[in-house]
Amino acid sequence: MTNASLHLLKGIGYLISTGSVALLAIVSWSSAPKSPVLIACLIGGAALSIIGMFCRWLTYQIEKRRQDN
Repeated sequence: MTNASLHLLKGIGYLISTGSVALLAIVSWSSAPKSPVLIACLIGGAALSIIGMFCRWLTYQIEKRRQDN
């Protein structure tokens, strides 16, 4: 595999992970309204997971640009 295809695969992996977090949050939402703490944990956990994946993806973008220059 070339570096470009590996980089694309990483990006696709992060999109899939983001989608899975969203799906799990949707499924969990049915029990969350029972408690404000559960709502906060669900929203916060999903948001932090997605932000973390974005940060990792962003570091790959920066590394790729440095290697290309």
